[in-house]
Amino acid sequence: MREDTPAARWSAVQDKVAAAAVEAGRAPEDITTIVVTKFHPSSLVRELAQAGVQHVGENRHQEAVTKHAELADVPLTWHFVGQLQSNKAKAVAHYCSVIHSVDRSSLIKSLAQVEKKLDVFLEVNLTDIPGRGGAEPGDILTLAETVLGTENLVLRGLMAVAPVGADPGSEFDRVVAMSAELQVLAPKARDLSLGMSGDFAEAISRGATHLRIGSAITGKRPDPT
Repeated sequence: MREDTPAARWSAVQDKVAAAAVEAGRAPEDITTIVVTKFHPSSLVRELAQAGVQHVGENRHQEAVTKHAELADVPLTWHFVGQLQSNKAKAVAHYCSVIHSVDRSSLIKSLAQVEKKLDVFLEVNLTDIPGRGGAEPGDILTLAETVLGTENLVLRGLMAVAPVGADPGSEFDRVVAMSAELQVLAPKARDLSLGMSGDFAEAISRGATHLRIGSAITGKRPDPT
């Protein structure tokens, strides 16, 4: 039986990502796998880094800033993938290079005040539930224009989470259509941050460039403290 460790799970997921990419007629190296380590200790992140992980995703600033400090000696690219309060934007930008959850103009304005280049994705809300993270599809182009009007923000593309119970492939098709509209306004904003532990194969087949995978690699989350 294959050893069940974070490193072994990372290797197994990478094999599955490569297989899905080849099946979709894509190059595996064009896909970035971000390991989401919410609630897991920095020791697990260090173990994964030793196994070859280069990109780590975090959802909560208070947890992420502590991990980043504890892993200052580890060469990682940090992604923020959770909902971000505008008043935390500057603090998060101190250690993160990529923000995947930009969904309102007030957050864009806060990030625009940061004195460093940041890659950002506009998050689309694919549900009909008010208050969920992500911008309404009809607001995406307006938000894109706001990002494009900043000096330090680089618009990479769109991010979305398939709603629970929905067919992920169909939901990702919606995002692909929105991406085509976005690229008319911003031709370089071609990236798609789609796919999690249960649906990354469907995301890859739709052109995902960034996967946000947690439990399939990290294992069951420990209880939050």
